[in-house]
Amino acid sequence: MPYPETLEANPKIIFFTDFDGTITLKDSMAVHHFTDEQRLVGNASLSLLLARPDGLQTDNLGFGEKLRKQGNADTLNGLITFRDSFWEMMESVKTPFPECIKLLCDNIKLDPYFKDFYHWSRENKVPVIVLSSGMTPIIRSLLIHLVGPEANDIEIVSNDVVDKPGKTKDQKDGWQLKYHDDSGFGHDKSLTIRPYAKHFADRPNDPRPTMLYAGDGVSDLSAARETDLLFAKKGHDLITYCEREAIPFTVFEDWRSILATTKDIFEGRKNLKQVAEEGAEEAQKDKREVETAR
Repeated sequence: MPYPETLEANPKIIFFTDFDGTITLKDSMAVHHFTDEQRLVGNASLSLLLARPDGLQTDNLGFGEKLRKQGNADTLNGLITFRDSFWEMMESVKTPFPECIKLLCDNIKLDPYFKDFYHWSRENKVPVIVLSSGMTPIIRSLLIHLVGPEANDIEIVSNDVVDKPGKTKDQKDGWQLKYHDDSGFGHDKSLTIRPYAKHFADRPNDPRPTMLYAGDGVSDLSAARETDLLFAKKGHDLITYCEREAIPFTVFEDWRSILATTKDIFEGRKNLKQVAEEGAEEAQKDKREVETAR
């Protein structure tokens, strides 16, 4: 449920999380019949639909590898916003939206331990809020397909999908993005978290829940700054940015480790400072091991 209803049960922890590459397995886009052209934008699972020159479906669904790479480069070089680049990419997909969802449900996999985490969170009244630059109907469908009907209770804050004028989503070229906000990302994740921080800043005597965030990309930084601790995925550049910007973080490989650490915090076995110090030490150890292996 959205703010402020989330606070009505006085949760001890509120857990915000990215979706693609954090809840989903990044390798799920690398199944044998998908190519690099299907991994268009890491933040939106629909990206794998954009070009499929393979035996499963030989016709391209989108504008393909060359324009995709150019769009990514232009975004990185500041020549175009992620918002505009992603819009162009999604506009190149002409497949009816229900077919897009089916293809994703057939191929995308979740981290196998996320379901355990979610069941624990429900039992302990820990709200889980997904913040994504993808599309709510796709994320909702994937969660229900892979977690079960109880995933209907997960709050999702993301972009939406609407009918194009004179068409419907179940027609060819019948749908388009509807961005969440006016930011250059289309969805500024920090805007969802700030009301919680302001709520408790305005009510200093109220019990304040611990706010946690899990992510794997630099786009998660704006949201991570608004929470008490970031779970940063091992092997990703987000860790380097956290070290540089002095953002408290710990490292995770999968949701099994996230669950263990969250339980430690929830049950008072560890405080946030301890977890962040251990995370920084683990990140440095991983870095030394990489350097030694070279």
